[in-house]
Amino acid sequence: MDIKLRGITIREITNGYVDNAVEGVLGWGGLLNIRPKYQREFVYDNKKRSAVIDTVQKDYPLNVMYWVKGDDGMYEVMDGQQRTISFCQYVGGDFTINGKAFHNLTENEQEQILDYEVMVYFCDGDVREKLDWFKTINIAGEKLTPQELRNAVYTGAWLSHAKTIFSKPNCPAYLLSKDYVKGSPIRQQVFETALDWKSDGNIEEYMSDNQHAPNANELWLYFKGVVEWAKLTFTVYRKEMKGIKWNELFNEYGDKLFDTNELEQQIKKLMMDDDVTKKSGVYPYVLTGIEKYLNIRAFSSSQKREAYERQDGICPVCGEGFEYEGMEGDHVTPWHAGGKTNSDNCKMLCVDCNRTKSGK
Repeated sequence: MDIKLRGITIREITNGYVDNAVEGVLGWGGLLNIRPKYQREFVYDNKKRSAVIDTVQKDYPLNVMYWVKGDDGMYEVMDGQQRTISFCQYVGGDFTINGKAFHNLTENEQEQILDYEVMVYFCDGDVREKLDWFKTINIAGEKLTPQELRNAVYTGAWLSHAKTIFSKPNCPAYLLSKDYVKGSPIRQQVFETALDWKSDGNIEEYMSDNQHAPNANELWLYFKGVVEWAKLTFTVYRKEMKGIKWNELFNEYGDKLFDTNELEQQIKKLMMDDDVTKKSGVYPYVLTGIEKYLNIRAFSSSQKREAYERQDGICPVCGEGFEYEGMEGDHVTPWHAGGKTNSDNCKMLCVDCNRTKSGK
């Protein structure tokens, strides 16, 4: 199949747009069959239809479309029918967005939409090839990820260099961090993680500030520094280390010296502790001492009921009696002091006493 990529404006596509039982759904001056026989009916709801127009108005890229040349010389929309009908209907005045129809927009706003360029693959092949391609792109096709959309906006030398480091199969960033960072480089997930780490979550601001920089060395050096610090600080690798927000720990503790052997002994002990339900939280915990990272196992209903009956419903702190539902389980000996989450170490406190204690 012969395939060529071209940009076609919405003005060109909506030229001659018709949608009726006699002629079908046509556009592009009558040369485009927007709904061929093998295509499904228009199924976008108002939210999805409006999202297409919002994408166009913000000048963000729509997913690439596929048109196939037919035997009669016309083209058929093989992929992109829903998006195409959405902007054709809006320009044709079939629906409004936030109370505004196309004719309610200013002349500049209308021109921006009409001049928006849709990227289209023009494909030439026989019927079997057309159907095979249709199946392939609908099975294998994926929507653009948020980072892929950002990449379409913040183009330049900086982005091109960054993609060689973070976005290629077996790129340097992936080879360095594949055991520590989740996601695929080719879907921009490793790149997105690096940007998130460096920008403290302000990815678009960071990309905007660096769009015209000559290279992405700053981002690469930071990312590499974070991963290498994690490897040097925690010398025994475990699968729970993948996906941790290493940048937060690096920013806070990267300049501190730790006894790596001592850290490993603490980690090993916590990994064997049944009360620790979130094993990945062991790593931030051994540095911060904050128990919330561990999700310490809560007392079961039967353990709490046993303690409640043992206490005759009396809160040991305030001495008042309460219904079972008005009390909460608490450790007699705190977990960090060696107390376990078992029946013998459970006591029931009234809600006020337990919350007051927890807030101290």
